[in-house]
Amino acid sequence: MISFNYEIDFKLQDEDQKREWISGLIEEENCRQGEINYIFCSDDYLHKINVDFLSHDTLTDIISFDYSVGKELHGDIYISIDRVRDNASDFNVSFKNELTRVMAHGVLHYCGYKDKTDKDQELMRSKEDYYLAKYV
Repeated sequence: MISFNYEIDFKLQDEDQKREWISGLIEEENCRQGEINYIFCSDDYLHKINVDFLSHDTLTDIISFDYSVGKELHGDIYISIDRVRDNASDFNVSFKNELTRVMAHGVLHYCGYKDKTDKDQELMRSKEDYYLAKYV
């Protein structure tokens, strides 16, 4: 089950479509959907999580906690709407495009994709682009 939770004054306009799209991504990656929670929040909210749980004193657009068991995906994906808005402006893309990319990014981590090396980042970006094209 994919759920959307809101810690700020924000709400997805297309929850059902996003759910269907994420489910399709998971299936196409040969994984099974478990409990995946998206939590949309502010910079301050996500910064506190970053400091408290990861000891990183920086702003970020997404933090995902992966509780997957094998190919059955479970986890909590925190997304800062403030960061997504700023990044959309910085990258000269629409807010919807950037938000959708970040939502895919979290689930792709659960599917086993990494982004620590240049090669991993290139593959992750390629996967994001592929699934983004299926949605936007």
